[in-house]
Amino acid sequence: MSEITMDVSGAVRPADGLPAGRRGWAMLTYCIGLSMSVLDGNIANTALPSIATQLHANPAVSIWVVNAFLLAVAVCVVPLSSIVDIIGYKRVYQIGLALFTLASVGCSLPHSLQTLVLARVFQGVGAACIWSTSAAILRYTYPRAILGRGIGLGGMVVFTSAAAGPSIASGILAIASWHWLFAINIPFGLISLSLSQKFLAPAEGTRHKFDTSSALLNAAAVTLLVRGIDGVGNLNTLSLPSLSVPAVELLGAAVFGVLLVRRQIGLDIPMLAIDLFDRPIFALSVSASLCTFICQGLAFVVLPFYFIDGLGFSQVWAGILLTPWPLAGGITSHVSGRLADRYPIRMLGTVGMAAMCLGLVLLATLPAHPTKMQIIWRAALGGCGFGFFGAPNNRAMVASAPRERSGGAGGISTMSRLLGQSIGVSVVAVIFTLTAHGEVTLRGTKMAMLFGSLFCVISGIISGVRQPHLIPD
Repeated sequence: MSEITMDVSGAVRPADGLPAGRRGWAMLTYCIGLSMSVLDGNIANTALPSIATQLHANPAVSIWVVNAFLLAVAVCVVPLSSIVDIIGYKRVYQIGLALFTLASVGCSLPHSLQTLVLARVFQGVGAACIWSTSAAILRYTYPRAILGRGIGLGGMVVFTSAAAGPSIASGILAIASWHWLFAINIPFGLISLSLSQKFLAPAEGTRHKFDTSSALLNAAAVTLLVRGIDGVGNLNTLSLPSLSVPAVELLGAAVFGVLLVRRQIGLDIPMLAIDLFDRPIFALSVSASLCTFICQGLAFVVLPFYFIDGLGFSQVWAGILLTPWPLAGGITSHVSGRLADRYPIRMLGTVGMAAMCLGLVLLATLPAHPTKMQIIWRAALGGCGFGFFGAPNNRAMVASAPRERSGGAGGISTMSRLLGQSIGVSVVAVIFTLTAHGEVTLRGTKMAMLFGSLFCVISGIISGVRQPHLIPD
């Protein structure tokens, strides 16, 4: 299978995916970069106490080692997704991988918290480059008929990387300093960069003009939105004075968001791919994704509290009991991706959300003194449901967009994930505040899980209304 084919009129057009042998190498290249960026999104959490101690930093201030990375990703992913469509995904992936690797060198060397945070900002920009290319890489690598297989494999890499993060961090910290958490990226980054030049499919892009004004509006809207959501999540009470600052930030985010959307309407190829929402399958899939990630973000925050404060398990056992969720999700994602190429996506999505909802409800209704196995299979059921939903839903989003607009589709997909997880975290905090003035109680954790299950129901309903004729050929 060559890299170009001829259409019925004799015109040359890009081939539908890569040959099987080269496809495997291309996915290896992508999966190395993807796993690095996912690991570094959460691996620093485990090392924060060590970082704060060695750099003589206030523990509260050291949180910016994590926040700087996440904020950089959130601000940059939409503009970078537009650049993917302009200059081609391959160049953006290589630039991002090079920046991420160089930033990892910077993260492994600093002697102050300020330099580490700055390096983490650049690492976040590199990760945003990698994530913004995900949809395009899959579209150009896999034939449309087996696109779900590639998406399922990507989902498995994300899940397993997230699940392995704490264990990898703990293992490295047991034998070396925290600097090696970042230095370990360097050889893998160089390997992926070398492979990318040879094996990734070429893509020139549309060469339209980058819209700087939209990028600035996006940065303002996203920054204020993230700060507003975080502010709501950190409230100790829901009094009017305490709500004033996050309310102003959220209002500002709304204003800049409206200005951003209004500007996109007048553009032939908008930076924020709102034109894709004219496609019903894309709009429904994004809505379902947002609801699901609200529930996922909520679950990953509340379950450790539930296991430790509610059920009395140790911190070590809480980590072990949480592991079946991402582990089962990764395995199921790979399977459901293959099924999505053959069976109706609406059926797979609805079944997945039903399983995730049931898993959360069963966890929330555990007896007062459950066995570890009673918890493990319920957590695995929730993870299976999330994995069963994710790959088919992502396939619907990616396949419903023109291949040359894969960057824009990927940006919307990533933003729905980041926004959903942020909202989920804040929902947990608000429920804790309402139930016991910020104190964690068994009642509060159970209420949060039951509330999260409602988002699974909404996502399942949205998935179920997607009709086969809405998915373009």
